[in-house]
Amino acid sequence: MTPPKRPWYQEPYVWLLILFPATAVVGGLTTLYIAITSHDSLVVDDYYKQGLEINRTLERDQAAARHGLQAILQLDTELHRIHLYLTTTTSSDYLRPAQITLNLRHHTRAGFDSTTILERIGDDLYQSVLPELIAGKWDVELAAQDWRLITLMKVPDEVKELQIKPMTN
Repeated sequence: MTPPKRPWYQEPYVWLLILFPATAVVGGLTTLYIAITSHDSLVVDDYYKQGLEINRTLERDQAAARHGLQAILQLDTELHRIHLYLTTTTSSDYLRPAQITLNLRHHTRAGFDSTTILERIGDDLYQSVLPELIAGKWDVELAAQDWRLITLMKVPDEVKELQIKPMTN
């Protein structure tokens, strides 16, 4: 006597055979979705020219140290505002610029990088609108014509206040 035949969908081996191709299809569709929705960062074409810019960048760091510049960056996520307090420790007669450029660069998602101009609203105070910040590590660069200050920031560690000092060699 032979056992009664079961329909194909009740056989466990059939589902085992279907599982692997179905997993590959779901993984492929997920990869396609990520590729379409994420921002692509491009490789720099002229890497040699950027390498030559390193000396100019170091001069800007040294200029910030010569002026004794220090900054306190306050991020108000509720009001979407940035306040910057720029102080100098060495020369009280240093003329502060009318505008300072704030570059925020995400470590892994270049599509979310942003540049903001901070307008001077007081002797040592600058202000602007806070761009959207996603979770992760961010490079923070404050720059004027002849100097720059850089530091690292982690989001969402509720960064409310960030102190930025000149880099030392």
